[in-house]
Amino acid sequence: MQSSPLQPASSGRSDRLDPGVAKRIQQVHLRTHRLMNTALAGSYRSTFRGTGIEFEEVRPYIPGDDVRSIDWNVTARTGEPFVKLFREERELTVNLIVDTAITLDFGTQRWSKLEGAAQLTALITMVALHNQDRVGLTLFGSEPGLHLQPSKGMHHTQRLIRSVMMAPVAHGRSDYSAVLQAAERTLHRRSLLFFISDFHAAAHDSEWVEILARLERRHDVIAVRVVDPLEEALPEVGRLRLGALDGPGQLEVDTSSAAVRDAWEQEAQERRRVIQAGLARARVSHFDLDLGGDLADPLVAFFRRREMSRGGA
Repeated sequence: MQSSPLQPASSGRSDRLDPGVAKRIQQVHLRTHRLMNTALAGSYRSTFRGTGIEFEEVRPYIPGDDVRSIDWNVTARTGEPFVKLFREERELTVNLIVDTAITLDFGTQRWSKLEGAAQLTALITMVALHNQDRVGLTLFGSEPGLHLQPSKGMHHTQRLIRSVMMAPVAHGRSDYSAVLQAAERTLHRRSLLFFISDFHAAAHDSEWVEILARLERRHDVIAVRVVDPLEEALPEVGRLRLGALDGPGQLEVDTSSAAVRDAWEQEAQERRRVIQAGLARARVSHFDLDLGGDLADPLVAFFRRREMSRGGA
C-alpha cells in the first residue's frame, strides 16, 4: 500500500498577523455572517432569558388587571387604584471559554478544530449581539490565558475571532480545573457560559466535573465538544500519516487493517464515554461541533432542543 499523507489543516497562526492568517480570519467572519440568520437569532432569544424582571412604571387600574399587581402605596396616596408594570430584563451576559491546546490545532476537513471553535465563537457572538447581549472570552491551555471582558459591537466581535485564531498553541495538557476555578472566582453575575474544547484531557483531570457542576448551579453552562471526523473513525485508505491527535509529532497508521480501525473506534468511543459521563454528572447541557458538517447546524439543533424542552417559553 502507498503511504497517503494527510496533514492537519494548518491554522497558519504565528506571533504576527501575516496575509494568510488575515485571509483566514476574514473567511471566518464572512462565513459566519452568511450562517447567521433571523431565525437563529430568534431561537436564541426564546431559548435564553435574561436575569430577571425589573419595575417599569405604574398606571391606573383597568378592569381585568391582576389584583396582585396593585401598588397599594400609590393607590392609598391618590385614592385611585394603580398597578405596577414590570418588564423582563432581557440582556444576558455571555461568556465563552475556549480551549487552545495543541490537540485543537488539528483538522482533516476545511477547518482545524481551533478554527471551527473560532467560527462557533463568532456565530454565538453575532447572535448575542443581535439580541443586544454582551459577550466575553477566556482562552486557556495548560493555564488560563487571554481574558476579554464582556462587551458589544462589531469591533469586539472581530477581536474575539482574531483572538481565538491567533491564540498561541498551548503545548501542555489542558487544565480544565484551573480555568473553571478562575471563572468561578470572577463571574459574579449569572451568565450564559459556553465551554468549548475537544475534551482530550478530560480523563487526566479529576476535579473539573465537580467545579463545572458548581458553575452550573450559578450559571447556564453549555459544553461544546469540537471533533474532527477522523478522530471518530479511520477511512480505509492504506497507510496514513497525520499529525498526532494528542500532541506534536506525526502518527502513522495502517488503515487497511480492520483491527487497527476497530481499535481506533473503540478508543474514540471510550473517550466519548468519559466526556459524556462527566458532563452528565455535572448536569451540564452539551452538543458536538462536528467539523465534517455545517458548523451552524449543531448550534441551531441545540437551540431548538432547548426551546422544545422548555415548551417554547
